Amino acid sequence: MDPKLLQNVSQEIYRRFPELLGRRPRVQAVKPGQNREDWGSILGEAKHLLVYSGRAVTSTGKQMPFIVRVVVNEQGKILKISSSR
Repeated sequence: MDPKLLQNVSQEIYRRFPELLGRRPRVQAVKPGQNREDWGSILGEAKHLLVYSGRAVTSTGKQMPFIVRVVVNEQGKILKISSSR
């Protein structure tokens, strides 16, 4: 994935999830029809799955791990975001 596109997507994720600021995502290429979890083969194009891991502080002061998964197309457009929290 193009580093400039990755940086633009990461800026949007950092805006939505400030706890992830500075975290680097794990990037995985996903081809259409590669697996059953292909999100309905969105537009039938090649995509990238970005996985961000972080920790959030709860109201009781404890740290809670969470994961944010982002599906983007080749142009860097965010197609889907899901979070574990």
